[in-house]
Amino acid sequence: MKIIAVYNLKGGVGKTASAVNLGYLCAKAGYRTLIWDLDPQGAASFYFRIKPKIKGGTDGLLKGKKDLDDLIKGTDFNNLDLLPADFSYRYLDIGLSSTSQPTQQLQKKLKPLAQNYDVLFLDCPPSISLLSENIFCAAEALLIPVIPTTLSLRTLQQLRQFCKQESLKHLRLMPFFSMVDRRKNLHKEIIESLPKDYKGLLRIEIPYASVIEQMGLQRAPVASYAPDSTAAQAYEKLWQVLRKGFNL
Repeated sequence: MKIIAVYNLKGGVGKTASAVNLGYLCAKAGYRTLIWDLDPQGAASFYFRIKPKIKGGTDGLLKGKKDLDDLIKGTDFNNLDLLPADFSYRYLDIGLSSTSQPTQQLQKKLKPLAQNYDVLFLDCPPSISLLSENIFCAAEALLIPVIPTTLSLRTLQQLRQFCKQESLKHLRLMPFFSMVDRRKNLHKEIIESLPKDYKGLLRIEIPYASVIEQMGLQRAPVASYAPDSTAAQAYEKLWQVLRKGFNL
């Protein structure tokens, strides 16, 4: 099972939209796909019309006898399941800190799912925390949406430095441009200059588009209701890059 975390230190950069749309495209391509909504706000769960609630909350998740498989919900789309969020996830760091091997709990919980799924997308909250360290331990790659702005680039650099300091050599950092508005000079300048400084940057641009904002009204991935839109085509390009990069 390939585990890809959609992650950024910064909020509001398009993490959930990316996780939802990539999960949908992955499932549409025939892969058994799971999205785990790890953000207590539960946006991914909302998009799939699933109540953001885990029986037993954080304590049940970490200390309960049930496997994650018992908590998974089906979506309206073939091959695509969701492990919903719970508002108690805001206490996950506290719960993880009280366990043995606190940075490896997520990895242990996910292992049994490998026989049922080909790809797992983790929709991650914006933070550097014990939960983040669990995510870094469990995932093969961090897919990082980056808005072409100064502050967004700063958080990317902070993340790179953290991974280097912690010797996370197994973890592939895969940044791509998100919420791009080419009418803005700063966006255009950064899009042109960043590849020179960051060779691992994926040459993909997800546009700032109303059709993506409509996900909240449609409660569905963009490609399911606007397959011919520029945004849907951009997510398709990103999915194809991932598919090739992970030999899917």
